[in-house]
Amino acid sequence: MTQIAPLSAAQTSLPDAAPEDRYHYGLIRRAIEEIRAAEAPLSLEDLATRMQMSPAHFQRVFSAWAGISPKRYQQFLALTRARPLLTARATTEESAAAAGLSGTGRLHDLVLRWEAMRPGDVARGGAGVEIAWDELATPYGPAVVMATERGICGLAFTAETGRDAALADLTARWPAAQYHRDPARIRPLAEAAFEGGAARLHIMGGPFQIKVWEALLAIPEGQTTSYSDLARSIDAPRASRAVGTAVGRNPIAWLIPCHRVLRKDGGLGGYHWGTGVKEALLTREALRQPQAAD
Repeated sequence: MTQIAPLSAAQTSLPDAAPEDRYHYGLIRRAIEEIRAAEAPLSLEDLATRMQMSPAHFQRVFSAWAGISPKRYQQFLALTRARPLLTARATTEESAAAAGLSGTGRLHDLVLRWEAMRPGDVARGGAGVEIAWDELATPYGPAVVMATERGICGLAFTAETGRDAALADLTARWPAAQYHRDPARIRPLAEAAFEGGAARLHIMGGPFQIKVWEALLAIPEGQTTSYSDLARSIDAPRASRAVGTAVGRNPIAWLIPCHRVLRKDGGLGGYHWGTGVKEALLTREALRQPQAAD
């Protein structure tokens, strides 16, 4: 196995990312935390002061990131206080209609094309498989993206875990693979995915895991499901615990939307890359829906 050396302090910045990308992600995340923690709505001036920005500049940045103004966001949030955030359920029928469980689905207006790694390759820990990787800025903060010659096989958000931890996590899943950093190969794949182009995925997991991940692809944006509902959707109603384990082992964050699985009571539950990232993903998806902006 090719080892990935620990990163030095000089390597912690994203080499090709505009500094404002990471800054704005952190700023809007802090603003949302302030809004959610407040007992009463906050004025634009108050929020801007807390973020150390002018009201006009803060309004522009927040609206560009969330697709909705701070005021409308707070109005939307107030309407959801009486029930858990984002608990609209995607039925099995809706999921089947959305993706047909055919290995192809739409997510964030992306056309996803994916194939599974051969079982023998999985059993051998990825031996003989070459995996390129890079870290880059995304609309949801910094992320590590990995890919084989067939497509993206790993995506981890690093805002809460850190880059070293994310790399260690992903490489441990395929310990015998050969890894090398290759921005020229990764950037086009990642940019196509995050900018709405065709995203090619190379899913590496066991048959049951792949079945669960395929069902995740069928959950429409702006909707969520529970572990028990997900288990029923794959005709394994008594396998909620195993389904939860498979969801947690999803190696491709966001593109395979495990963040859309909530606890049965509607609570956020955990998220492999941090609950703050999960809430940011769900909130932004909810605010992109037409009814949230009306």
